[in-house]
Amino acid sequence: MTTSRTNPKVDEFLSKAKKWKEEYEKLRTIVLDCELTEEFKWMHPCYTFQNKNIVLIHGFKEYCALLFHKGALLQDTHGILIRQTENVQAARQIRFTTVQEIVELETILKAYIHEAIEVEKAGLEVNFKKNTDVVIPEELQTKFDEIPALKTAFEALTPGRQRAYILYFSEPKQSKTRVSRIEKYEQQILDGKGLND
Repeated sequence: MTTSRTNPKVDEFLSKAKKWKEEYEKLRTIVLDCELTEEFKWMHPCYTFQNKNIVLIHGFKEYCALLFHKGALLQDTHGILIRQTENVQAARQIRFTTVQEIVELETILKAYIHEAIEVEKAGLEVNFKKNTDVVIPEELQTKFDEIPALKTAFEALTPGRQRAYILYFSEPKQSKTRVSRIEKYEQQILDGKGLND
C-alpha cells in the first residue's frame, strides 16, 4: 500500500475508530492493493475507479462490512454477498466480525473488487425498480403542500434516498407516528441528505 494513495480523512476516521479498527485497516490495505482511489464519502472510507463508487468500508454494531455499490451485478461465485434489507436494490455487503475472516478471504475479496471494476468499465447499470412502486404517505404529501421547499428538496434527492424515506415514513400504523417521523427528518431532507447520511 503506497501512502501517497491514502486519504487523510480516512486516516482520521481510522484513528478515531473505537470498534472494528483492525478490520477496517486490513480491508483498506486489500482495497488499495486493487488500485482504487481512496475517498471519504457518507462519513466512511469509499473507493472509486474513474470517479465511480466501487466499494465502501463501514461498520455496524454486530459486524463491519465491505459494501459493493453495484453488488447486485456481481457473479457472487462464493455466495458471500448479502443484501442488507429487502429494499436495497444495487448494493451488496460482505460482512466480517474478525480480522481473521478478512485475512482468509483476501484473495476472494480482491477477485470481487476486480470484478466490480470490470462492471464499471463495461458501463453496466442496475435496473432499479421505479419509485412508482411506492406510494407517498398522505402525511408527507400534506407536508409538501404546507412547505413547497420540502417537496422541491425531496424531489432533488436520488431515487434511492426518496424510496428509503417513503418506506420509513410509511411503516408506522398510526398517522401521528408517521407525522412525527416526517417532522424529525424535515431538516435533513431540506439539507439534501438521505435517511442514513
